[in-house]
Parts: sequence; structure tokens; C-alpha cells
Amino acid sequence: MAASFVTLVTSMGNITLELYTDHAPRTCQNFATLAERGYYNDCPFHRVIPNFMIQGGDPTGTGRGGSSIYGGKFEDEIHPSLKHTGAGVLSMANSGEDTNGSQFFITLAPTPWLDGKHTIFGRVHSGMKVIQRMGIVKTDKDDRPVDKLSILKAIVVEGA
Repeated sequence: MAASFVTLVTSMGNITLELYTDHAPRTCQNFATLAERGYYNDCPFHRVIPNFMIQGGDPTGTGRGGSSIYGGKFEDEIHPSLKHTGAGVLSMANSGEDTNGSQFFITLAPTPWLDGKHTIFGRVHSGMKVIQRMGIVKTDKDDRPVDKLSILKAIVVEGA
């Protein structure tokens, strides 16, 4: 069984994420196992779009890398009761249906157009102020943070 919580120690502060293990068990297992293995340590948030989302989970920092614990990409776990209703939703980044790897994003606002297209597998449990600050960092023309913004360490926590 996947962990219930993962804390991301970031360059701007700590964020604790609650994982929806009942709704997206394989996605949560992937995320928690990658965290446990140190995969996300020193991993950048490579994309920040104000009033939309922050994205990370690609160790290459390009937005094109990353892999799952399942050996490549894995299928979506879309749950009809879970929606991108506001800030703090934790979702898998993908390049189309059933292309989940290691990349994820956290919403900064409601993003209903993503419903049914991205697996929602958790939410921000604590550290929303950190997320809000991340969402307003200076970025370049490609939405990449100008100053390094990264996960220093990901820690699996059983009951936060």
C-alpha cells in the first residue's frame, strides 16, 4: 500500500501532500515509491504558470524526461468524483492518454478543462502558502523559473 502523505522539502519551504490511495492506487504507489527511492531529490520545478500550475518531477529539468516505477509510462486512473476545482490539486502531468511517468503538477487555481484528462492523486495538505509563492516566481518566455526552484528532498510520511 502506498503512503498516505509525502512531504516535499523545497527551495522555498515544505509542502505536505495527501495522497488519494483509494482513488488512484497505482499513481500513488508510483509517486510514493519514487519519493522513497530519492528520485525527486534535487529535482527542479521546471514549469510555473501563474494562476494555473507549478510542474515538476522530471530529473532532467526539460519537461520531456522522467519514468515510472512500472518501466515506462502507465495508464490513467481518472476518478469521476475528483475534479480540478481549485488551488492545491495534485495531478499527473502527461502527453496524452495513459502516458504517466514521474512528472506531476499542483494547481494554483481551478482548472476544469483538465478534468478527465489528468489523474488527480492528491492535494496539498499543508504548505499552500509555499505553493502560492512558487506560483509568482519570475519565469522566462518558456515558463521556466529564472532562479532555481526545486525539490531538495521528498520524504514519505505515513500520517502527517
